[in-house]
Amino acid sequence: MAEALQKKLQGELEKYQQLQKDISKCMTARQKLEAQMTENNVVKEELDLLDSSNTVYKLIGPVLVKQDTDEAKATVAKRLDYIAGEIKRYEGQMQDYEKKSDQQRETLARLQQEFQKAQAKGAVKA
Repeated sequence: MAEALQKKLQGELEKYQQLQKDISKCMTARQKLEAQMTENNVVKEELDLLDSSNTVYKLIGPVLVKQDTDEAKATVAKRLDYIAGEIKRYEGQMQDYEKKSDQQRETLARLQQEFQKAQAKGAVKA
């Protein structure tokens, strides 16, 4: 009986470790998005200082191409909206993973107690 519990405990532990990896991946992706958000906010602030008479260039590959100021502002605004949406999505995923992780931790604790009781019973019989 103790061996079966040990195998089940090992399987649950692997699930828990996978959840921790998933949380870590989400955190890393969210941090990258936060950095992009900061960069784009700086670009937005710079573009807000300009008027339509200023020239804006966009880097496409190795070439700078002239771009309309209003178009550049709209592009940056759309990008900021997209990044904000992605950050919310990752936060939702992280909350979901955290909830699953807490449940998994409880399951592990319960199984560990059962395993220890089974070991104690086995030691008493021997």
